[in-house]
Amino acid sequence: MGLWSVLNGTIVNVMTVAIGSSVGVLFAARIPDRYQKIILNCLGLVTILLGVNAAVIVMGDIVGEYGQGIPTYGARVAMVVVGSLIVGALVGTALRLHERLEGLGKSIHSRFGGDGQVNGEVEGSGRFAEGFLSASVIFCVGPLTLLGCLNNGMRGDPSLLYIKSFLDGFCSMALAASLGFGVVFSIVTVLLFQGGLSLTAHYVATDLPEVSLQLMNVVGGLVLIATALMILDIKKIPVANLLPGIFLPPVAVWLVEKIHHGVLITAQ
Repeated sequence: MGLWSVLNGTIVNVMTVAIGSSVGVLFAARIPDRYQKIILNCLGLVTILLGVNAAVIVMGDIVGEYGQGIPTYGARVAMVVVGSLIVGALVGTALRLHERLEGLGKSIHSRFGGDGQVNGEVEGSGRFAEGFLSASVIFCVGPLTLLGCLNNGMRGDPSLLYIKSFLDGFCSMALAASLGFGVVFSIVTVLLFQGGLSLTAHYVATDLPEVSLQLMNVVGGLVLIATALMILDIKKIPVANLLPGIFLPPVAVWLVEKIHHGVLITAQ
């Protein structure tokens, strides 16, 4: 399987985000501020919906599929999710991922962004970084991202990432109209994160148990909910610090199964 077969979904996704966010920036000055705010609120609510779908519904599916006849199975997987999120947050905080991503956004702004105009006002580096960070998390976290990259990397099937690309194109348009030029540069994060995940899946992830992949989706759903709270200006959570937690469920499942086989990967 060639490199194009592994990365084609990511490349198409980068193109749709670039086009959609560019259109959003171009038309931002023509959209009154009150409409930009309501668009942003709608995007926040949709992000909550996606997060709940991953964090709650997928969690229920895991318990229903693997925990039949095991009353404590829900508690077992919940502990994996909680542990992954907390340990991942500690790692992310120690590495200062949120500050580094914000700094990257400000650095890109100072180098390429200049002082863009959003709704007739000068767009500062803080707003640029907010748009860059919010868009990066929204586009790179969630079930379609994870499953799409795994399918693209392991099987050469980009169909889920193509669907995600279509959705992200419209989402980036609305985000850029509300948050500005920083959204355009989220394509850097999409390319590096999704491309890296697809390549990792191609070379490494073929043997991961299905329950590990599903638990990664659950943690990703919680990160999406945290992003929604930030977009809706309810709670400023350093969401980038939570990102390492998405990759920890496979480690937790492997450790638990090494200690006591059958605790999480049950016979079907």
